[in-house]
Amino acid sequence: MQILLHSDPNTDGGHLMADHLHKVVQDALSHFAERVTRVEAHLSDVNGHTKSSDDDVHCTLEARLVGRDAIVVKDQASNAHQAIEGAVRKLKRAVGTEIAKLDLRNHRSRSEVSIKNDGAEGIG
Repeated sequence: MQILLHSDPNTDGGHLMADHLHKVVQDALSHFAERVTRVEAHLSDVNGHTKSSDDDVHCTLEARLVGRDAIVVKDQASNAHQAIEGAVRKLKRAVGTEIAKLDLRNHRSRSEVSIKNDGAEGIG
């Protein structure tokens, strides 16, 4: 799984922040690693360095799943670490839900094929 960090000039996008992102994403999505090809993080400070508010750092995470559209989640917090962690929690939930839906659809499709094949053999 490839993990990329993009940041605006007002947000720390250095090596330590990239390491933090990598660890948090790997820990959260390790169960889905074979199905997630890439995660991109976009960090931005809405107010820049001019003033500080409670939720001025935004983190947008975009996960690419094999054969599916991207899953995008957002979070905002007072610092980059908290914004990343909040967004990763949302991403883990969203990826898990999407994969569960896919697995359910695939299971139903296989069951329908099996039923059709079983029914066709009984006619005759």
